[in-house]
Amino acid sequence: MGHLEVERKYDVPAGFVVPTVVSTLSARGVALADAGSERRLDALYFDTAEFHLARRGVTLRRRTGGDDDGWHLKRPAGRNSRTELRAPLDDSVAEPPDVFGEELWALTRGSALRPVLRLLTRRVEHPVRSSEGVTLAVLADDQVAAQTPDARRVLRKWREVEVELVDGPDDLLRVVERALLDAGARASKASSKLARALKGQLPRGGRSHGAWDTVADYAREQRDAIVALDPGVRRDDEDAVHQMRVACRRLRSTLRTFRPMFGIDRAEPLRGELRWLAGELGPARDSEVMAERLQAAIAAEPAELVVGPVARQVSVSFSIQHAQARDRLLAALTSERYAALLERLDEVVDGPPVTAVTKAALRKRARKAVHRVTARLDLAERLADAPAAGARVTPPLPGVTPDRDTALHDARKAAKRARYAAEALRPLGGKDARRLVQRFKHLQEVLGVHQDSIITRQVLRDQGMRAYLDGQNSFTYGLLHAKQELAGEASLAELGAARKAIGKKATSWLR
Repeated sequence: MGHLEVERKYDVPAGFVVPTVVSTLSARGVALADAGSERRLDALYFDTAEFHLARRGVTLRRRTGGDDDGWHLKRPAGRNSRTELRAPLDDSVAEPPDVFGEELWALTRGSALRPVLRLLTRRVEHPVRSSEGVTLAVLADDQVAAQTPDARRVLRKWREVEVELVDGPDDLLRVVERALLDAGARASKASSKLARALKGQLPRGGRSHGAWDTVADYAREQRDAIVALDPGVRRDDEDAVHQMRVACRRLRSTLRTFRPMFGIDRAEPLRGELRWLAGELGPARDSEVMAERLQAAIAAEPAELVVGPVARQVSVSFSIQHAQARDRLLAALTSERYAALLERLDEVVDGPPVTAVTKAALRKRARKAVHRVTARLDLAERLADAPAAGARVTPPLPGVTPDRDTALHDARKAAKRARYAAEALRPLGGKDARRLVQRFKHLQEVLGVHQDSIITRQVLRDQGMRAYLDGQNSFTYGLLHAKQELAGEASLAELGAARKAIGKKATSWLR
């Protein structure tokens, strides 16, 4: 959705003239049109009273005077790049289109969007063409005046040059940049015209906190992922729900592992709210995954072993579950609770640690996460050899030892926490940390196959019982149940090797 805009901005000195750049580019194999076309652009920018958008490098404007009159929503997408969404103008409506309100909810948290600035730009565009006449990029020479939204007062004026790729390769930007720098231009520090106009009104980046920045940066990456994925979750984009859920898990895990540094009184309530959000995301994701898993298992069986309308029953059942889960999720994503969670998340991950932090202290916390994995695997092994007397499970599932399986599930969750701790400390551990992340990921996957088999068996039992009570044959559900049991046990054959791979040698960098 939207397109990728790749551009660079430059400040230019008084007396800078484009023809100086023309001859330089010609010598490097591309041509710049000397006589450019002039445009008068009028852009009205919208944001919340707290500048929620501008603080994240996001801009929303209503612009006229160019070839692309309309509403433009731009988000950062890496160095020199932004994704742009557009909507047509409606002269009868002065407010941003509803679709942008939904796209921006995780940033605005439901706050109203209002005009915050008007930019009037006198632009002279010079196409950069190949020898065949193809437009590779456009060099825009802009004279900008920043005004109050009502255009009654000029706040700031400046001149800048903007180079945007059209059909040219990325390395063309370097060629044009060299020519501009040689002519006296310098790379702009502002990410956008709006950011330049609002200079001094936006909060500055926080100061460095030494070793803590490693963990804080990781936590902020997950916060940013939640915000960035929010629109895709609302649209039901493929994998968006799953990725947002993973970001919630990573954050919860990081808050737990490094709890003393975040502050227990800050970390624990936030972990609870992230658990709530993950719980709202879970059913929508799980219903899709389970439906796909069961349909694949049914399709793999010979026709004579699929007794009754099993595939249709699974499809109908999980379609209903998914629709209900989506309704509940969308309600959660427009709730005051979600808005408060995002606000609290900003406060915690952008704030300083509550105690002094050293690299040694961070490694020690990660070591504890690793030790938890070993302890839970040891417990599971003991329970497998001698199940606890009086162990109960309701309803009974043949072949399942509840205490052992619970311990294995706990070991899987601990492996995730250890993996995420190693991810957070990758800047400290380098390739050793990256290797440990991969090994914990493999252990997690081995244990995941076993846990998936348990959950799938529970679902198959429920589906089979429902079919039986409806007077239908539940043979196929029983068959699939037995195969899931075998698959779960078979997966544990890899457990020994996966566990050995996270031994003392692999974790020595944490000491």
